[in-house]
Amino acid sequence: MLLDALQNNLAWLLLAVLVVILIFKAVKIVPQSEQHVIERFGRLRAVLGPGINMITPFIDRVAHKISILERQLPTASQDAITRDNVLVQVDTSVFYRITEPEKTVYRIRDVDSAISTTVAGIVRAEIGKMDLDEVQANRSQLITTIKAHVEDAVDDWGIQVTRAEILDVNLDQATRNAMMQQLNAERARRAQVTEAEGKKRAVELGADAELYASEQTAKARRILADAEAYATQVVALAINENGLEAAQYQIALKQVEALNVMGNGSGNQTIVVPAQALEAFGDAFKLLKGRG
Repeated sequence: MLLDALQNNLAWLLLAVLVVILIFKAVKIVPQSEQHVIERFGRLRAVLGPGINMITPFIDRVAHKISILERQLPTASQDAITRDNVLVQVDTSVFYRITEPEKTVYRIRDVDSAISTTVAGIVRAEIGKMDLDEVQANRSQLITTIKAHVEDAVDDWGIQVTRAEILDVNLDQATRNAMMQQLNAERARRAQVTEAEGKKRAVELGADAELYASEQTAKARRILADAEAYATQVVALAINENGLEAAQYQIALKQVEALNVMGNGSGNQTIVVPAQALEAFGDAFKLLKGRG
């Protein structure tokens, strides 16, 4: 009975199996990080994105499974000559991702090798336009320029360059020694300039100090002159108010004080008093008597 049932339903069983196979062949599940390139009889039919997709079984086939994740090329080193004829070795690294798999599959065979060759040529060309000092100082600008040129070169391959980096710029030993000598000479020059500026500043400060001292001396002399003028004015006013006798009295007192100082000196002294001095004593006594 089982054999009879199988013979009677064999056609249906074969049909069910065929339907299952067709569904299995028609439904394609693409991961989020991939895109599948579909060919029909050797020609591009479609590009399947992430998720569930339907194709024609036995006619369409998945020809390529392309990862759309960002990729990093291995670090590459290439020699380049700067505008001032200095040989440098540049280490570069490029990050990219495939955005149009149909272009990448049918227009280029080895993507990594093609991008590496393109980057090497662009790096040599750009560094050849710059002096060594510019390469060292404007590395960020150089990276931006290289990235822009690489993007233009690989645009037909369905590739997006996300980042380009210059990891290092190496020099040969002879160039390093020459740069070290230049650096030492520049340091010595700066030291000499600093020392000369210090001496110049010291001279300027010394001159300012002398000028200040002269100004203060002049001010002191002016004050003394003003004081002397004031004293003369006071004496003149006293003479005008008290007559000539006041002036003669002051002169006589000064003479007496001078003789007194001479007489109080140490040791045995012999003082010769001129006749005018004696007359001064007499005048002074007369004036004192008159004032009394």
